[in-house]
Amino acid sequence: MILGGSAMLAGCATAAPPPLVTVATLPPAPPPPRPTFTPAVQVTPPPLDPQRLVRPELMSRAMAALDIHHERLPLRDRMYLVDFQRFSGEHRLYEVDLIGGRVTPLRTTHGRGSDPEHSGFARRFSNEPESYMSSVGAYATAGASWGPQQGPNVLLDGLEYTNNLARERAIIVHGADYADPEFLEREGKLGRSYGCFSTAHADLPMLRERMGQGRLLFAFA
Repeated sequence: MILGGSAMLAGCATAAPPPLVTVATLPPAPPPPRPTFTPAVQVTPPPLDPQRLVRPELMSRAMAALDIHHERLPLRDRMYLVDFQRFSGEHRLYEVDLIGGRVTPLRTTHGRGSDPEHSGFARRFSNEPESYMSSVGAYATAGASWGPQQGPNVLLDGLEYTNNLARERAIIVHGADYADPEFLEREGKLGRSYGCFSTAHADLPMLRERMGQGRLLFAFA
């Protein structure tokens, strides 16, 4: 019994130890990436009137009129300027692209009352009915229309005391033979209107489409 017990003890003593269990050590998790912020790209609008076709004072006053009469001028993509300091045979009606900066020059007339000697220069301006003079100031385009006398046209609403009778006086944008290139070539200047902004017949369809309703037309001398 003693020997047997010793053998048992010896057997227990010589038994192989249990295998060691190795726990894998994982590398530490990398820190979360920091959020990156991409700064907003500053888009610089193109320069307004890069060719400098418009007199700076006229441009400045027109831009101010956009803000002063903003409630009547909701469309700010383009505007129309008239420089009555220039000779009638020159380009003095300008379509100004307020987004792209481009200026498109056109021709327009002035009223016979503003130039009684027919010199080609407008000298006097009035808001009075039957004066046949041109009126200066800010207008809101009021949409394409058609009249029995002048045919297709663009209506205008005067926004200032210098032109607020434009509807009563029927001051509009319309085509006229005396504003066509043939007349200019023959006479050396455009003819005179009764105060309307008359243009060449070829230019009127584009103006009727693009002036629309709610854009600025600003006339200045």
